[in-house]
Amino acid sequence: MHRGVKVTLVGGVFAVVLGGAGYGAYNLVNGVTGVGGPSGSAPAVKTGPPTAGEVGEAADKFLTAWAKGDADQAAEYTNNAEEASILLAGYRSDAHLTKVRLTPGKAAGARVPFSVEATVSYKGKSKPFAYDSELTVVRGVTSGRALVDWEASVVHPALKKGDTLQTGEGAAPPIEAVDRAGRVLDKKHYPSLGPVIEQLRTRYGDKAGGTPGVELYVQPENEGDGTKTLLTLTKGKPGQLKTTLSAPAQKAAETAVSKYAQSSVVAVRPSSGEVLAVANHRNDEFNAAFEGKLAPGSTMKIVSAAMLIDKGVTKASGPAPCPDRAVWQSVPVVNLPGLAPNENATLADSFARSCNTAFVKLIDEDGVTDESLTEEAQNRFGIGLDWKAGIRTYDGSVPASAGSDRALNAIGQGQVQMNPLNMASVTATAMTGSFRQPVIVAPGLDDRELARASESLPASTVQQLRQMMNRTAVSGTGAPAMSSLQGSIGAKTGSAEVDGQAKPNSWFTGYRGDVAAAAVAQEGGHGGDTAGPIVSAVLAAGN
Repeated sequence: MHRGVKVTLVGGVFAVVLGGAGYGAYNLVNGVTGVGGPSGSAPAVKTGPPTAGEVGEAADKFLTAWAKGDADQAAEYTNNAEEASILLAGYRSDAHLTKVRLTPGKAAGARVPFSVEATVSYKGKSKPFAYDSELTVVRGVTSGRALVDWEASVVHPALKKGDTLQTGEGAAPPIEAVDRAGRVLDKKHYPSLGPVIEQLRTRYGDKAGGTPGVELYVQPENEGDGTKTLLTLTKGKPGQLKTTLSAPAQKAAETAVSKYAQSSVVAVRPSSGEVLAVANHRNDEFNAAFEGKLAPGSTMKIVSAAMLIDKGVTKASGPAPCPDRAVWQSVPVVNLPGLAPNENATLADSFARSCNTAFVKLIDEDGVTDESLTEEAQNRFGIGLDWKAGIRTYDGSVPASAGSDRALNAIGQGQVQMNPLNMASVTATAMTGSFRQPVIVAPGLDDRELARASESLPASTVQQLRQMMNRTAVSGTGAPAMSSLQGSIGAKTGSAEVDGQAKPNSWFTGYRGDVAAAAVAQEGGHGGDTAGPIVSAVLAAGN
């Protein structure tokens, strides 16, 4: 906001103090009618970004009306009066928020931060409720007025389009989540589990035997997404819900991701598909470990290698030359800097060194079609099937692709989309030969039917995949990250280039004993640099 303009609260009414030329020294906002043309003439429709004065005035009028409880009037100061009126009216009628005090902060251009102090009152129970939010002022397209750009998050930052605020009996009883050994898993000690526990509560709270309390909560537009508690007026009685998680593995996962921004990790038990750990280090509450959609880079070569072996194109000890450059349908593909070409390389050599060009050249062999990788991923690794893990998941996508994407898909770029849950499952399937759909609560709890792959991997393919992954972990690109681990180990690194990013996403997947894990760190660089240490730490914790 330009020099001389200040928004403040005077006597319970918002005011704008104006010190610029041509303005009075002090005007109550409720008395400002705006700037028009000469007497009797219609004002011209304004264009361009709103001025600092207009930003202050529009924000002031909106916040004043909202604080008074006049939802319709406040909505008129937005660019979506219909949606704004509904949500602002519900602020009092559904959320039971009263004694609302809104205090604007210093504007930054068109953005105006503000703090909210209110009281939640419901059936004789009251509690204070405070939080911070912000709004943005824009120019109305047809009216030319300075208006608040309407987003549900203006009312509360946890709200998305279609969400509402509600106060009343909780949508589901609270739960006490415990791990496989009965150890309590709470948000305080395992912060990554906050969104997971909320989803588990929504789905299984009624089955866990608890009783609901009275809460202020976010009700999503899609009820299956689960509510989010913002304030508890009366505590309910939690019911105990047993998960497949392992407290030691979960602790290791939480600690590991805390060292790297925008990172996520999942660990599963290959012999059963049970999820042992899930952790995210993010600024939001998105469970990227289960729901993310990113190109997995060279970790995808596990599936690609299996397909090449199953198709009879080559084998671990068979030829997979690694030139410094390959071209597929006019698209050049190169290797990571520093990787020396090797025209005599075997598939095991090129896998362990993560040679892109070897895989691109092999995709052109007889017997490999646009559908080959898709069929391998779905029929043998369970990718893209309808997983029912107990909470929301994205189940991976390897679409049949023509043109350059056929080659790029084979090295985990192109149109392939995965997350750490998918890649941990891929590694588990490579270890055992059979896809076991990951679960975080036992399917018997709600009799849900798990996804099943139509085929198992041939025993010979499993043997070769384990051999190549072990070599990668011992002497290949995964060795630095896996060097401290003993026993039966295997790994695969990945670096996924993303347009607009200075550094690639770092991917790593590996196994040790009966634990398989996968991690991603966005803009983390090469696979072994950031994702590698995360996976290694989780594998070291065991199950």
